[in-house]
Amino acid sequence: MKIIENKTFDAERALYNISDTIVRGCTFAGPADGESVLKETRNISVDGCNFSLRYPIWHAKKYELKNSALDEKTRAALWYSDNGIIENTDINGVKALRECHDTTIRNCRIDSAEFGWKTCNTVILDSEITSEYIFLDAENIGIERLRFKGKYSFQYVRNLTIKDSYLDTKDAFWHSKNVTVTDSVVKGEYLAWFSEGLTLIRCRIIGTQPLCYCRDLSLIDCEMTDCDLSFEYSDVEADIKGHIDSVKNPASGRITADSIGAVICEDSIMESNAVIAERSPK
Repeated sequence: MKIIENKTFDAERALYNISDTIVRGCTFAGPADGESVLKETRNISVDGCNFSLRYPIWHAKKYELKNSALDEKTRAALWYSDNGIIENTDINGVKALRECHDTTIRNCRIDSAEFGWKTCNTVILDSEITSEYIFLDAENIGIERLRFKGKYSFQYVRNLTIKDSYLDTKDAFWHSKNVTVTDSVVKGEYLAWFSEGLTLIRCRIIGTQPLCYCRDLSLIDCEMTDCDLSFEYSDVEADIKGHIDSVKNPASGRITADSIGAVICEDSIMESNAVIAERSPK
């Protein structure tokens, strides 16, 4: 492996098409304000570097990015790049990860609107992410111990698992398919409308009008806080610990809780045949 160490680069495509190289302790910033400094690279390790230029890592194959910082000027930092490991790194530019395959993100702090769009085979571990739109139209995602804050998250995703995480979000999982969330908190409004194959296991769900228009929806040992007008027009099997504020016109299945504040059966535009039951005291 070649080594490039402790240098500053600001020219356009400064390290274009390098391969089998360690880039260590370098700074990518300066008056030339060049774009695409590490475009079309192969088998590189970027360690302890600072970035302040647009589009730094595009079309990379087999790369590591670790112990580094990408500031808000690093717009669209990683696009069309495959087989990557991003570790102990701060990423702060918009649209940071797009159309990338086989990416592992570990112990990172990310603040990036439109993060992770159209990606495939992404793993996220022990990280913090803020993103207005995260993982739009992405597939095959595994997440553990994530603290997330955003708005329109995980829309149109396919094949997603989330474990031991805290999601402070709005309109999460809309039109998603085959999502499983375990031992997590999901806080937000209008959760998972139009989803298919969503399973929530030992989760705490917080917020108004959750889980409407869902197909093949399953809740196992979950809690629901401040959840009113729940399950409208959904096909659902739900076993809820504690109280549900209200349930409205579920389409089919069974909903069981310790207590339900109100069951609303009115103005339905389809048959609503779900069984709704309060659990008998032991």
